[in-house]
Amino acid sequence: MQQEQPTPAALDDNQLIAERRAKLAALRERTRVPFPNDFKPEHRALMLAQKYGELPNEELEPLGVQVSVAGRMMLKRVMGKASFATLQDATGRIQLYVMRDAIGDELYADFKHWDLGDILGARGQLFRTKTGELSVKVTELRLLTKSLRPLPDKFHGVADQELKYRQRYVDLISDEASRERFVQRSKAVAAMRGYMIEHGFLEVETPMLHPIPGGANAKPFVTHHNALDQQMFLRIAPELYLKRLIVGGFERVFEINRNFRNEGLSVRHNPEFTMMEFYAAYWNHVDQMDFTEGLLRHAAVKAHGTAVLSYGGQEVDLSKPFARLSIRDALLAHAGCTEVTVDDPAHLTAAIQKAGEAVPKNANLAVLQYSLFEAVVEEKLWQPTFIMNHPLEVSPLARASDSGDGTTERFELYMTGREIANGFSELNDAEDQAARFLAQVNAKDSGDDEAMHYDADFVRSLEYGMPPTGGCGIGIDRFVMLLTDSASIRDVVLFPALRRE
Repeated sequence: MQQEQPTPAALDDNQLIAERRAKLAALRERTRVPFPNDFKPEHRALMLAQKYGELPNEELEPLGVQVSVAGRMMLKRVMGKASFATLQDATGRIQLYVMRDAIGDELYADFKHWDLGDILGARGQLFRTKTGELSVKVTELRLLTKSLRPLPDKFHGVADQELKYRQRYVDLISDEASRERFVQRSKAVAAMRGYMIEHGFLEVETPMLHPIPGGANAKPFVTHHNALDQQMFLRIAPELYLKRLIVGGFERVFEINRNFRNEGLSVRHNPEFTMMEFYAAYWNHVDQMDFTEGLLRHAAVKAHGTAVLSYGGQEVDLSKPFARLSIRDALLAHAGCTEVTVDDPAHLTAAIQKAGEAVPKNANLAVLQYSLFEAVVEEKLWQPTFIMNHPLEVSPLARASDSGDGTTERFELYMTGREIANGFSELNDAEDQAARFLAQVNAKDSGDDEAMHYDADFVRSLEYGMPPTGGCGIGIDRFVMLLTDSASIRDVVLFPALRRE
């Protein structure tokens, strides 16, 4: 069988790697410590730019500002007796001006053979070049880490999208926009955490390994605990544990952590994803909608600088009050239904089939309306919109509406055609909860892999009495997609799930 021949690019990379390994081997022979760790940079590129970036050189150089910096060498221009190099640290880039007379013939000769990607430490005096670039006139230069692999093309970074996900470390080195996405993500999460604490919520941690999967309709990952000799599940949601804490007397709790669902991959789905769930005693679903709106607006401003965002070239305005529609009203507004057809099971069934979706078995009017909403309306909800009054059959943990019409006090928040948050007035009737769990068990026995298990301990906790409570879960990844104008969830997850190489 003929073996696949390596591409010219692979040959080039292999040759470059071999050359770099040879340089490292020579370095090992010359020094006892080829990877030193005693250089301590005292300055960062951004800080220097902010403090001295506006000073002209005739004011800057007389100050004699001594600095020490470290980072990855991203550019190098070798000339005769003087050369330039650009270092990149976590905050930005700064230029080095390296003169043979300042560092000595031997070190300067070594420097000329150092490679892009090497990590350097430098000390010297700050000045501005004739072209106006803030730079360090180097008096001390050290090779701290030898890079053995060449960086991607310096002008284009990682061109292969899957390679960006698979080798995120290279993507972060070479793509400033990618780094900025994850900085914005961190700012958004920090803003959300601060907002929760400011409003009296207690941050808690609940188990990631569950003896019974619960809190959402989803298929779990299954594992086995050897010491306990029992099946365990990676959590699909923290909801049931957080509500146990409400029973225990913590009246406002929240958790930011990972959930795991054994489902397909898509631009909006990753098998592990970050959620924030929060619960407040004596709140209902309306209180939760009000709070969620304020929370997301606050996080957008803190992370992005404004609540008016752009996604895919279209504006998304979080500064205005979010729209609120019942599922029925959403069908009237976006699905071509009339006041007559929106309540006609035959029309709804035909419309669902026309949209290419399966009609739920034994569905009542509310379920048919919800199914048509999912099929044709979701993708049309671009501006922030709360959708309310979900059917009881698809909301096993939500409090039933007092109207008795088969709906619940539940909402979902949509932006850019995708769900961002889900919340409701919590069901705190232990007997009703037990009955709904039994209905879920029957659905699971009938072949629904995503139906919930019966959680006897959770029912027992409700029997002690849970105060009226409102709860909500927010998809952090999807919200960050909006903040950073990212088309795929993989763009905002540092290490997304991929098929093994």
